[in-house]
Amino acid sequence: MANRIVICEPTELYNILQQGSTFPCVSDPNYLLLLDARETHEYNESHIITSKLAPRSPDGKFLVPYDAELECKMHVIILDNRTHSIKIEGPAMSCAQVMADMGSRNPVKVLRGGYEEFSALYPFLRTQKIMFMPRELDVLETYPVEVFPGQLYLGNHMQAGSKQMCKDLKIKAVIYVGMVVPDISATWKEDDFLFMQASDEEDADLYGNFQTAVDFIGKARNKNQVVLVASDNGISRGATIVLAYLMAFYKWPIKHACKHLLDCKSNIRPHRTFVMQLSRWEETLGVEDKTDVSDPHY
Repeated sequence: MANRIVICEPTELYNILQQGSTFPCVSDPNYLLLLDARETHEYNESHIITSKLAPRSPDGKFLVPYDAELECKMHVIILDNRTHSIKIEGPAMSCAQVMADMGSRNPVKVLRGGYEEFSALYPFLRTQKIMFMPRELDVLETYPVEVFPGQLYLGNHMQAGSKQMCKDLKIKAVIYVGMVVPDISATWKEDDFLFMQASDEEDADLYGNFQTAVDFIGKARNKNQVVLVASDNGISRGATIVLAYLMAFYKWPIKHACKHLLDCKSNIRPHRTFVMQLSRWEETLGVEDKTDVSDPHY
């Protein structure tokens, strides 16, 4: 059971829901099956966006949704009201066992804390909407991904410019990396907004900004301010700044920082120039187990 059913932390589900590029990943029918194993009246009252009510037989046993295609799904996640462990029997575990037994492609995940904890952390992801048409999923707005739960986010220019998203996430400080100072700079106090001018080209220099960024994020976090790091697409320049911070905070080599950030945002792709600058940063930090950046993976 341990290999086929695992716990999913709330931040993991949050980030799974926020993945995307041109279109949100949740618009791909093979990406996510999010099943709510609570009672029907609880689901109808409020549920996590894109989740489906887990079907049951007349005698109350959980069934596989008729269109589930479990063998194709990248993520199968089950939740009930408050399950905290896969060792405790409950609706989420009963439903997860059925999905695992019926051929889920990957381990089935049970949401730790269930709906109660997730909805308390991310109330803006609650809804009463039961069905989403494909076109609605295609235009569903994604939020910045969570790097440190409730503390540090990575996003793109659209997300940084969304007052509602910044309000929902309680963001109080922003680092923006780009060629032009964005219009949103006028809405932030000088001490809470840091602009770093850099292109995404071979001659671009972010290395000289690493320490400034680390200090800015550290200062904001010490004041319990939530920080957003953003760039045009949030996959190269913004990602590089977050990697530099992770390396400094944890004394991680590039490979460990990359693994953590890829777990948060699956499409990060720092420009090769920035990878080499992160290698210099690694040397400056005195990190052990240095990363071989000649490996084309980096």
